[in-house]
Amino acid sequence: MHAKFIRAAGAILFGIALVGGARAQTYPTKPVRLILPFPPGAPSDLVGRTIGQKIGEQMGQNFLPDNRTGAGGTVGLSLVAKAPPDGYTLLVSSPTMALSPLLYSNLSYDPIRDFAPVARLASIENVMLVHPSVPAKTLKDFITLARSRPGKLNYGSGGPGTTNHLANELLRSLENLNMVHVPYKGATLATVALMGGEVDEVIVSVASVLPLIKAGKVRALAVLSEKRVATLPDVPTSKEAGFPNFQMSIWYGMFAPAGTPRDIVTRLHREVAKAMDDPALQKHMANAGMDPWLGTPEDMGALLKNEMARYSRIIQSAGIRKDAL
Repeated sequence: MHAKFIRAAGAILFGIALVGGARAQTYPTKPVRLILPFPPGAPSDLVGRTIGQKIGEQMGQNFLPDNRTGAGGTVGLSLVAKAPPDGYTLLVSSPTMALSPLLYSNLSYDPIRDFAPVARLASIENVMLVHPSVPAKTLKDFITLARSRPGKLNYGSGGPGTTNHLANELLRSLENLNMVHVPYKGATLATVALMGGEVDEVIVSVASVLPLIKAGKVRALAVLSEKRVATLPDVPTSKEAGFPNFQMSIWYGMFAPAGTPRDIVTRLHREVAKAMDDPALQKHMANAGMDPWLGTPEDMGALLKNEMARYSRIIQSAGIRKDAL
């Protein structure tokens, strides 16, 4: 009886494995919706469209970009969290996914519970800029200056709770600085304010300000990453400048609704890896200021958890309360 039970159980498990394998091989049998929670032209939109088009070509089905914007990206995230877990609704998200639960109390989703990570996709590095009139040539100079002028230096951001706000709050916390935050409606307006001398410093993506740096309209002090950026080879990293904990990249990842069959997640990751191995796609992403950063579902899941913990510490240090933005 015991042997018969073992054989029967083994047969059932083998059958399940066969069904899963067959499902992964035939998937997708219809177009896949790729939810992009920010407007066309935003970095997450560019990453999603670029990779979605390529994996669609590989898999013989359309991966249709669907911009579902609003509420700082939470509209798109909510939609995917509630979608059927069948592999036909996917998401490309940024650190918004880690930040939103820390900033808003009435979200309809939990980033850990309600999503299945598929792949880590790319990163965009941030750079710390000052107005040319600021007497600081290096990150160390700027910190020394800020210490000597408590409450006198200010920095612009794309608004409370954005990564360029939190990057400065991380610096303030690490180095015990007293600087004034000046929020704008978007990082672009903060950069314009920097050029006009309204603020002393901003932290924004390298890709968005490269022409301004080259033209000498702003001064780059450091990139907030592990390694130097190819387009700014002469600008040191924050680590090289002596501040290894002052790092903040903008990452992008692909997710499916929680409960999506593992074989489909594995197939999608395999197709993403194949797409990102393509030199033309790599060049396209590099031209847009993005660094391909492929990672497994486990890599993406670990990054999300680590970032939530790190952002939580920064937000608490900055005194930002939920729903106060």
